[in-house]
Amino acid sequence: MAGSRISRLFESVSTKVDHRVGWYRLPTLFGLVSLVGIRKRLRRHNLVDTGSPPTGPLPPAPPRYRTARTADGSFNDLKHPAMGSAGSRFGRNVPLTETFPNTDSMLKPNPRTISRELMTRDEFVPATTLNVLAAAWLQFMIRDWMSHGKSPTENPWEAPLDDDDPWPERPMRIMRTRPDPTRTPEEDAAGLPPTYVNVESHWWDGSQLYGSSAEIQAKVRLGQDGKLRIGEDGLVPVDPKSDKHPADEPGFWAGLVIFHSLFCQEHNAICDRLKATHPDWTDDDLFDRARLVNTALLAKIHTVEWTTAILGHPALQIGMRSNWWGMAGERLSRRFGRLSKSEVVSGIVGGPVNHFNVPYSLTEEFVAVYRMHPLIPDDYAIHSSGKGELLEERTFSGISGRKALELLQSIAIDDLFYSFGIAHPGAVVLHNFPKSMQFLEREDGIVQDLAATDILRSRELGVPRYNQFRRLLHLKPVETFEELTDNPQWVEELRRVYDGDIELLDLMVGMYAENLPKGFGFSDTAFRIFVLMASRRLNSDRFFTTDFTAEIYSQEGLDWIADNDMSSVLLRHYPALKPALKGVKNAFAPWTNVSS
Repeated sequence: MAGSRISRLFESVSTKVDHRVGWYRLPTLFGLVSLVGIRKRLRRHNLVDTGSPPTGPLPPAPPRYRTARTADGSFNDLKHPAMGSAGSRFGRNVPLTETFPNTDSMLKPNPRTISRELMTRDEFVPATTLNVLAAAWLQFMIRDWMSHGKSPTENPWEAPLDDDDPWPERPMRIMRTRPDPTRTPEEDAAGLPPTYVNVESHWWDGSQLYGSSAEIQAKVRLGQDGKLRIGEDGLVPVDPKSDKHPADEPGFWAGLVIFHSLFCQEHNAICDRLKATHPDWTDDDLFDRARLVNTALLAKIHTVEWTTAILGHPALQIGMRSNWWGMAGERLSRRFGRLSKSEVVSGIVGGPVNHFNVPYSLTEEFVAVYRMHPLIPDDYAIHSSGKGELLEERTFSGISGRKALELLQSIAIDDLFYSFGIAHPGAVVLHNFPKSMQFLEREDGIVQDLAATDILRSRELGVPRYNQFRRLLHLKPVETFEELTDNPQWVEELRRVYDGDIELLDLMVGMYAENLPKGFGFSDTAFRIFVLMASRRLNSDRFFTTDFTAEIYSQEGLDWIADNDMSSVLLRHYPALKPALKGVKNAFAPWTNVSS
């Protein structure tokens, strides 16, 4: 009881200091302490279960899946086998009473007006501390984490258009989110807010490579030595998400393909290493261990490399590495193992499972804060990785869809990695949304303004607007547009579009407009969800906690995870990149230009 009171006092003091000063303005050590208190409060108040209808008891886990990930994410928690599996619901980070969509203001202000007047990229604003691989990596990760599934084409939202709007049809149609197929009449009768399901597994389990169903997993596996199918050209011959032509999938572009191909090759390299030590292991034995190892390596790269690249604050350089190794640090952890059960001392990985009294799931608010399309440039210069000479220039449309496949037939993958490694992505700010995504002509014939869609999607899913979102995340709301941003042009544009009402400000717009802490690649408001959910994905997963052991992974597997990072993976499969990566400490930061 006394410990609980002390913990709550710590949370309260951290929140007050954060409100008065801002955790990111504190000296590094005090900033870290403040973040621990902020995360404790978020864990206590901002993990909300949306429930799931009774499914009846699942059969006991087959012996194989006590030590391996299932295709659909079931049996991660052996006491609650359906938790986090594909087809289960998104949770929330705000109270359920705050998640009812306001249908009366669904089109207010008009999402298309917001797109045209606040999002349009008049001049590319680069994020100079990052490279384009950081943008491609994020999409690669998102395809593992979450998808609401294919939107139905009937009964779309209809946004009116101004007379001078060049959109090809009137009104603009924006497809609705797929309804929750698990919803029960009893939930509707009780007046509960809408819910939605994740068609992917909620776990950090590499489902973008391995699929989220047994059928897809069978298609991507070679059936020999635990390996995945991959062509002689180093490209994956099938898309594990669909039976269709892979280029017809929304979001298909060259940046996604090269990471997909890289980590299929990495899986197969892990299989070779495991088989050399365990020649008696079956195809399933090798596949299961290699999947565990490859997935953990993906999670490690995202935690300690991608995150520290996009969030360059000194406290987070320590804090995100501490999620993996704890304050003890990598060197001590590798030499002595865990020094304590505490995640602060020895990290989350290898510690106890903790769901924080709420069944694990990803959340709609997590989806909302990861809407970072401004990272994608419109224009691309393709260079040789050997001498750095310019090979060709393309727009985004020229490296996406079926044009991406044409590009990959004529340009080597190491040249693409190099080209993205030396180029900057866009900054996640207003007036920097890729123009190619404001008029995105999909292979299925549907034309999208993705900026307008992103705005409407958060409203439709019941994600609170900016100020209420901040209140519910224990942040002070902003009282004026001037308080939000020090850019006077943006202030006037925001005031005009939102008719002077700061409470109408959409979450995404507010996050893009917000003054950023030093070193941050996205807003502090978005970071609150990140600091909560980034660690939760590790805390709840037994394969990152209690089962992160040599018995489950093999010692060779644990060594592979410990010994590798993004640069070593790249160099294993594309050694020609060595000059470009020389002296580069983080593979998501700008690479060395070999032509200079």
